[in-house]
Amino acid sequence: MNTAILCGLIILVLLVIMLVAGVPIAVALGVSSICAILPIMDFDVALLTGAQRIFSGISTFSLLAIPFFILAGNLMNKGGIAIRLINLAKLLTGRMPGALAQTNIIANMLFGSISGSGTAAASAMGSIIGPIEKDEGYDPNFSAAANIATAPTGLLIPPSNVMITFSLVSGGTSVAALFMAGYIPGFLWGLACMLVVYFLAKKHGYRSTTSFKGKEKLDVVVQAIPCLLLIVIVIGGIITGIFTATEGSAIAVVYCLILSLFFYKSIKLSELPKIFIESAEMTGIIIFLIGVSSIMSWVMAFTDIPTAVSTGLLAISNNKYVILLMINVILLVVGTFMDMTPACLIFTPIFLPVCTALGMNAIHFGIMMIFNLCIGTITPPVGTTLFVGVKVGGVKIETVVKQLLIYFAAIFVVLLLVTYIPMISLWLPSLMGYV
Repeated sequence: MNTAILCGLIILVLLVIMLVAGVPIAVALGVSSICAILPIMDFDVALLTGAQRIFSGISTFSLLAIPFFILAGNLMNKGGIAIRLINLAKLLTGRMPGALAQTNIIANMLFGSISGSGTAAASAMGSIIGPIEKDEGYDPNFSAAANIATAPTGLLIPPSNVMITFSLVSGGTSVAALFMAGYIPGFLWGLACMLVVYFLAKKHGYRSTTSFKGKEKLDVVVQAIPCLLLIVIVIGGIITGIFTATEGSAIAVVYCLILSLFFYKSIKLSELPKIFIESAEMTGIIIFLIGVSSIMSWVMAFTDIPTAVSTGLLAISNNKYVILLMINVILLVVGTFMDMTPACLIFTPIFLPVCTALGMNAIHFGIMMIFNLCIGTITPPVGTTLFVGVKVGGVKIETVVKQLLIYFAAIFVVLLLVTYIPMISLWLPSLMGYV
């Protein structure tokens, strides 16, 4: 049997068995990767190689951006930023049909992009806007569905930790280019869901009965400006080359600390140790995942598994559009069972060579993959954002999923546009000279 096929089968079989058995995914990745090279390498050498790959995989300066962005996101989640962004979104939606649900969508896009977390957006926006919608006669399932369907937009609209992870595992794709590439797909996702809400709200007669008047409008904008300035400072600094993504993440932490402690005064000094510990725990999980995934990436490169996968896909069809459709289907299925970070770490080394061989830009592929995996966060059985949205909305999964079907249809249309129209992802990076 071909070495690549044998090693690939060992990884796949062991990984599936361990995940089904409930083994932590980081452990499953490491063990399956080590076992895959035992047929061609001594056990001691395999273990030593694995340890070296873990160390080299996490010894990257750009990885420092992840813990800083996680800390900045946690500070924002507890720093009173959500309500100010909600008020701004409410001001923008006015009295359009389903105005409160439209507010939820815009607020998800704003808060998700600032915090870099779909679950944080679903939790913050659902818990604040949901009760208001209920008071105004909105069906809780309708409200929860709008919240859940748009919470992942912040994972596409930068800054986004999964983009940093993709940059690392793809061999150094520009983080700044990925950040710029995510804007239009993220906005299109949100816009598609806003159209769905518009037609559903007209059908059910949902209209807002509250609005801001006179001086209130100015106050809302003034209160939201400091939150929005974070995006301008961090993203603007990165794309203009004033500082790197890592330096930008540290600046984001300092800015959020100042904003939360002194400007909004929504966090006390006594609360900081708990926030730091939560951020450190989350960072440890992600960094360990990246380290053990480096073993798998090395095994794949050493045994030439990507070439075997590419040959297999091209044997089915040599049509670029058919192959991209197959990759999308695979990623959509994977996303329903696996969190974004491990899925990105596992499947980027497999599918990136296939797509680049078809002439696809790595930036375009990265956005397509992240878009697919974002959908996975709102689909059962492992949709973390779905579960959070259901919990804060006080509804049942089975009833919300029915409401989500029309949103899925709209999102899938946007996914196909992102897949087959490269300039949706590449236009902004090309304007900045990254393509």
